[in-house]
Formats: sequence, structure tokens, C-alpha cells
Amino acid sequence: MKNIIEEEGTNHQSTVENFLSNSKYILIGVFFGIVFVKAEIVSWFRIQEMFRFASFHMYGVIGTAVVVATIATLIIKKFKIKTITGEEVVFSERPFNKGNIIGGLCFGFGWALTGACPGPMYGLIGSGFPVFVAALLSAVAGTYFYGLLQDKLPH
Repeated sequence: MKNIIEEEGTNHQSTVENFLSNSKYILIGVFFGIVFVKAEIVSWFRIQEMFRFASFHMYGVIGTAVVVATIATLIIKKFKIKTITGEEVVFSERPFNKGNIIGGLCFGFGWALTGACPGPMYGLIGSGFPVFVAALLSAVAGTYFYGLLQDKLPH
């Protein structure tokens, strides 16, 4: 049994090594958090403006992100660029189903009601808006209940 576990890729790094190897992701997250706060991407006011069709700000940001991601994906596919660790990037086709519509609507309604999607909630809490702790806990609870009900939902 021990050999099977080791063959499956047991991580032998110490806690300090693991923290140091993952600290780059923490720094990138903090950097993006600061950029998002300064660009007002996490602003509940800007998000509410978007859902009321009162401003182009968020549509411009989201549209730019879609264009950049599309170009990056095409470049990765064309030049077969590998990850930092040398692994091949695999793009797999996923079939569309009605669960995508239901999940998207739930996500969109939650986003419109709270004025924040899950990522920016951390930036909003860090910016001094503790009311978003309730929204974050609700998102975590929703994720937990999805895990419990996953086998019963359409996929």
C-alpha cells in the first residue's frame, strides 16, 4: 500500500518549502487584488451600474479580458506552449447541458444581488467592507450544498 501512495505523487515537501513554493501565488493574488480595487472592478457600485446598463466600465473590463484570454488561448494552442512546470496544456471539449444555464442564472442573480462575484469579495473585505463577509459565507455555503446535492442535479 505504501508503494501505491508514493507512486501517486505524495508531496514530500516540508510545510516551509510548500509555503515558499506557493508564496508566488499569494503575491500575484495580492497584486491583482490591489489592481482590481484601484480599477474599481470590485466596486459594488460599478457592478450594480453594469446590471442596470448604466455604465460601460465593467463591460469594457470583461470584454477586454475575453479578448486577451482568446488571443492567449490561440497562442498556447498554436505554439503548444507548456506550463511553468513543463506540462502540456490540454483543452478538452465539454458538452453543453441545461445545468450550465441554471448555474449561470444562479451565479448571475447572486452577483447582481450582492454586487460582487466570489473573487472580488476578498478584495472588498480587505478594503474595509465587512458586510461582504456575509456574502462570502453565503457563497461558501452554496458551494458546500452543491457538493452535497451534486449527484442529484442535472449534469
